[in-house]
Amino acid sequence: MSDWRVELDLFRGPLDLLLYLVRRDELDIREMPIARITQQFEQYLTVLQFLDLELVGEFLVMASTLAEIKSRLVLPSPEEEAAEEVEAADDDPRSDLIRQLLEYRRYKDAAAALEEHAAEWQERYPRLTSERPKVGNQPQDDLIKEVELWDLVSALARVLEKKVVDEKARIRDDDTPISVWVERVGSIVRTQERVAFSSLFDDASERSKIIGIFLAILELLRHHHFRADQEEEFGEIWIMPPLEGVDWDAESVSEPLVEEGK
Repeated sequence: MSDWRVELDLFRGPLDLLLYLVRRDELDIREMPIARITQQFEQYLTVLQFLDLELVGEFLVMASTLAEIKSRLVLPSPEEEAAEEVEAADDDPRSDLIRQLLEYRRYKDAAAALEEHAAEWQERYPRLTSERPKVGNQPQDDLIKEVELWDLVSALARVLEKKVVDEKARIRDDDTPISVWVERVGSIVRTQERVAFSSLFDDASERSKIIGIFLAILELLRHHHFRADQEEEFGEIWIMPPLEGVDWDAESVSEPLVEEGK
């Protein structure tokens, strides 16, 4: 099969996933329920391993860290059992991770504020729009609007739960270029105008085909102005074509997103 690899920058690392889980469930970072977060994190890790991400080790390290913290909280030592009910924050096994997550949240919120300010500035001075640096130079910095990247990973997890993946198909060659999947998925969405994310995988049982379709959806959303909408939490994600008048080119697949092996 084609040796497809997704750059880790696209997924922005394990802290980004943790922050997504906290915000999605409207949790207090300082009181983060480790057992619950660990279970959810491991579900996403399963999908990332299915996609065969390079450098997925960072997520594995975080999963191990969460498991260790969980064990320390669930199985306290005799000394901890004898300690007073209210402990100092430094004694909380979660404290270091919470500190990192709070710092990352501040960084991400600041980046979002700068992006919003830049967008407002462009609306105020539209004549200078052409002078704005093209994001194509840093595709990993592009954002998927309306629906977050991790929402799509969660949706893929739900698809895989209901599907029997033909692992034997991995030994067969599959030289389908990613640009072909982009064209196929893009044409379906343009024709039907509103397509359920899960339905795009109805006829896919081979691992390579599932990965190809998923990467094509990411490519269409990130670089070809396609849109995604999720009406309710954990609900179906709907993929829609670009707004009227916006063109797309299925052949212009960004290299940083997908790297095809020789």
